[in-house]
Amino acid sequence: MLYSFADCTLHTDRREVHRDGDLIVVTPQVFDLLEYLIINRERVVSKDDMIAAIWKGRIVSDSALTTRINGARSAIGDSGQVQRLIKTLPRKGFRFVGQVRETREVTRLKLDQAAAESSLAVPERPSIAVLPFENLSGDPEQEYFADGMVDEITTALSRIRWLFVIARNSSFIYKGHAVDVKQVGRELGVRYVLEGSVRKAGNRIRITGQLIDALTGVHLWAERYDRELSDIFKVQDEIAASVAAVIEPALAAAEQKRVLRKPPERLDAWEAYQRGLWHFHKYRPEENKTALGFFNQALALDPNFAPGHYGYALALQWEIWHFSTRPLLEVQGAAREEAQIAVSLDGKDAMAHAVLAHMMMWGGEWEGAIAEARSAVALNPNSAFVISMLGCVLGFGGHREEALERLHQAMRASPHDPLIWLWLVWCGILQFFSRDQLAALQTLRRVARLRPDYAGIHQWIAASLAHLGRLDEAREALEHIPSQSVEQLRRWQHRPPWMRPEDYALRVEGIRRAGEQR
Repeated sequence: MLYSFADCTLHTDRREVHRDGDLIVVTPQVFDLLEYLIINRERVVSKDDMIAAIWKGRIVSDSALTTRINGARSAIGDSGQVQRLIKTLPRKGFRFVGQVRETREVTRLKLDQAAAESSLAVPERPSIAVLPFENLSGDPEQEYFADGMVDEITTALSRIRWLFVIARNSSFIYKGHAVDVKQVGRELGVRYVLEGSVRKAGNRIRITGQLIDALTGVHLWAERYDRELSDIFKVQDEIAASVAAVIEPALAAAEQKRVLRKPPERLDAWEAYQRGLWHFHKYRPEENKTALGFFNQALALDPNFAPGHYGYALALQWEIWHFSTRPLLEVQGAAREEAQIAVSLDGKDAMAHAVLAHMMMWGGEWEGAIAEARSAVALNPNSAFVISMLGCVLGFGGHREEALERLHQAMRASPHDPLIWLWLVWCGILQFFSRDQLAALQTLRRVARLRPDYAGIHQWIAASLAHLGRLDEAREALEHIPSQSVEQLRRWQHRPPWMRPEDYALRVEGIRRAGEQR
């Protein structure tokens, strides 16, 4: 049996006591005493009863019994003064008074048999099961909250188009069972498992979650959320969104590490796409060319694979923007076309819509881009990437206040995202367009520290300094711009389509004041 009470659990088969998730070491007699008190919690247990049950009728001193009682109380966070769980009734005995929830554990033999009978193949794409969260409160009413929390997280994860999520009814067969995540992975055919716990104390709730690679047992992510329970449904929504937002990049990073260990010739379409993303996120010329090669490989393996098309669109746009010497309008149409193909292949993929919105923005289709980006957020409101794309197109389209809110929302949702530096670039540019040059300068210099190899940022730093009247510093900033970026400046002699006329004029004036001609 598994007995749960307060912040403790007692496993009879494994003879283990856990408190607040930690294993508590107890002597065999203390464990037996705890188990006996819990089993007989509906009545007062006398000293004679305990001696007969634990010591089999042998003569035991009162001090020995008191020592075992104190040991039991200490193990579960109780004391003789508080008597929160084990109550002393003078001249009568003892009674366990805590609220207890009983569940029957699945034995290891049964688990092994079930695994052998029902082992499923893991899908090619990432797959995950959200296990029922353990209720550590000892309050049966919290079962509803814990189950609702799992439902909300499962629904939120289901919005991630590239992720295969096991349905609630399948994962809830493990409710109340002490199981091994590796076994769960085999039985459900999933690569990843999310498990957690819920504990309520007064008007506060603590929820913990951890993401585990079910094939290796390695922990990939863990987090704890402490909230006031003023609105229970709002808390559920907020935490589910937070978990989904942080798990998406965590899973992507885990997938990229996994596929890096495979030879390129053995990759399937999904793995080639992930390998391409790993190189793309380095944002360097040679890495970008490698990324384009892997995205091409993904499309060769599966021409109808939407992520391959929008991955190729992103890398192609980066190539055009930073490394091409051809006029922008001549070449950027190809990236937009790839993104459009991705949307036509899978209209429910939020990433596809977000990338298409981005490509439309580069062509100056601001209102259409904003509408497309809002469609992406509606499909997956928890994706940091999707939120950031909405922020970007809103900002260049002139809606800077909401744009900055969205970009900060993306950074809060995924604080360790490989795109953080790029989101900061956009924040700095939007602050520049808003004439808040001091804030822009602080943000842009932060980018320069994060990515010292990104020469383009110095153009914006120089323009910000010039508008602040700090011309000597502005000219010094221009000295950091290599000849390749100077050539890019010349390509911008005419307003690029993604900038509104007034924004472009402000930038040109800043560069002019900084002494761009050299």
